[in-house]
Amino acid sequence: MKSEQIRQITSQAIEELVAALKAGSSEALTNYLAAMGRFHRYSFFNVMLIVRACPNATHVAGYQTWKSLGRYVKKGEKGIMILAPLFRRRTNESNEADNASLDSSDSRTLTGFRAVYVFDESMTGGNPLPQIGCVNGDPGAHRERLEQFVRDQGIALEYSADIAPAKGVSEGGTIKLLPDQSPAETVATLVHELAHERLHRTERRASTTKRLRETEAEAVAFVVCQAIGLETGTASVDYISLWNGDAAVLLESLELVQRTATEIIAAITADKPLPPEGGG
Repeated sequence: MKSEQIRQITSQAIEELVAALKAGSSEALTNYLAAMGRFHRYSFFNVMLIVRACPNATHVAGYQTWKSLGRYVKKGEKGIMILAPLFRRRTNESNEADNASLDSSDSRTLTGFRAVYVFDESMTGGNPLPQIGCVNGDPGAHRERLEQFVRDQGIALEYSADIAPAKGVSEGGTIKLLPDQSPAETVATLVHELAHERLHRTERRASTTKRLRETEAEAVAFVVCQAIGLETGTASVDYISLWNGDAAVLLESLELVQRTATEIIAAITADKPLPPEGGG
């Protein structure tokens, strides 16, 4: 790809991403957030109990929660025991105002704990959980070129199941990817983590927020994926929205995003034609 072609495709992709962010959350993201809202946050102690019993646990919930999501606990599965707090409502007059709201934590006193059982998603069957958008398509030789470009930057590239449920991790000089992703998802994840390495493993990191860093990294991934003809759907918009990013946040970093994406595209599309029109 020639430099002018790269500039044009990056500008067009960024304009598309800005417009999509302004349009608001996708239906896929809305459904995903609604489902994830059914899962509770567990205490550190209960997390340890869960990990000890099921090291590869992803989504954990009680029997009724799984039922409400259209799933069932498989026959023969044994629940994971955790501890649930027991409360009693205060009745003294000094707390009369608080007692007016049954949801007020101040109106209840912790009296002890009881054992309850939860089940990991792997122990259940039924309706699939809603998913946010994903990247599809065949990156072809772009994947190998991207991996080589990463190594040429002096960045170690590793594949490790230990980072689950994260798809990728940037550690400053090392990028780790979750194995067994599709080729398209692998490329998208690798570009995202490479953007972190180039934009956020410098002195600039101290002056940025997690929200800004994730918006920038995913914007770079979106632009590169578009440039090589992958189908991005709502994946990048959904991811940025999960970090509360929006068009305004992205617009703060247009120059950095475009420069970083341009460098990556130039490295992995050397002497390669543009993808077919509409291919991204």
